[in-house]
Amino acid sequence: MLFRGWGDAVDGRWPDVATVVDHVGVGHLVVTRHSLVRQVLADPVAFRPDNALDAVTPLPVAALRVLAGHRFRLPPTLANNGGASHPEIRGIVADALHPTRVAAQRPWLTGLVRERVARLRATLDAGVPVDLYADLAADLPLLVLARLVELPDAPVGAVKEFARAALELFWAPLDEPRQRALAAEVGRFHTVLRGFAATGGGLAARLRAAGHSPDVVVGALFFLLVAGQETTSQFLTLLLHRLTGEPTVRAGLRAGSVAVADVVEEGLRLEPPIVTWRRVAAVDATLGGTAVPAGTSVVLWLARAGRDPEVVLAPDEFRPGQRGSRRHLAFGAGAHRCVGAQLARLEAAVVVAEATPLLDGVRVVRPPWCPDNLTFRMPDAFVVARR
Repeated sequence: MLFRGWGDAVDGRWPDVATVVDHVGVGHLVVTRHSLVRQVLADPVAFRPDNALDAVTPLPVAALRVLAGHRFRLPPTLANNGGASHPEIRGIVADALHPTRVAAQRPWLTGLVRERVARLRATLDAGVPVDLYADLAADLPLLVLARLVELPDAPVGAVKEFARAALELFWAPLDEPRQRALAAEVGRFHTVLRGFAATGGGLAARLRAAGHSPDVVVGALFFLLVAGQETTSQFLTLLLHRLTGEPTVRAGLRAGSVAVADVVEEGLRLEPPIVTWRRVAAVDATLGGTAVPAGTSVVLWLARAGRDPEVVLAPDEFRPGQRGSRRHLAFGAGAHRCVGAQLARLEAAVVVAEATPLLDGVRVVRPPWCPDNLTFRMPDAFVVARR
């Protein structure tokens, strides 16, 4: 995975700021120190979000033509919006994901997870391996999100394939044939979103009522369907995998001496699904004594910031509730902090509470594999079986 490889590029050291050439030959300034990452995220004037959704591997003309054929556009809406429209758009989305509305989903979600856990336990007891990604974590966040923003019924598999295709197209190192194939898949789903944006209810209707253009409505839905659910299913998978190797934590959960919420926060710190995020320097600036010329692409290493020894007592150990555990930057910070943070926490808390007992007495048959990607870990199958 790319973010692990950066250590070699700076001789295994973890300086506050380091210039590194990424895997597609584009120069970035990589920021690792927690305080400096927060500094960048908190200053949208000097460090703008304009490049947040730019393709890491520049799209060739052939892929751009495919996208154009589907009238694909990603105007500034949420993550890539440093303009005056951002607060209003964010506010409308935040209302849809209001903590009160999120909390109301807990009984329904708990019932759904319990049903799945019961089926998985019966399968394991029968001596058959189970895939905790496909059979538990993959679609849960999408199902919850659909209830909150009132998305129409759509094949879950198609949405998941679109979301993973978008994460790969915009954030992975790719050759041209793969870019064209992914552009076709992303473009087709973008066409579906455009139809819903024009006539759909819920969040789409509220954005339209506020006077936002169809492109802005599509852009907001596009980002929610990618970042609003895919990252959470990734986190659930990564956290469950981590907990298979943490028997003391599982015992503490059983005994009630370890809080579920603390496990979730420590998981976000050590196993974040989003490991980096980007900004572009709008003016000449300085970070940690390093000059940052205007126009510089700045990569914020969120995952590394979560292990900063100046913030966390035991940075590489899974110790729920330890000093600094909740100061992670898994959801970012500042004006663009993840608007779905409370939703992700709720989903993770329910899964930890209900599914962790499944992990006692199992062995990992196939750990999740994460492809090379600048920002997202994108784990796949996570298969376990009884010992």
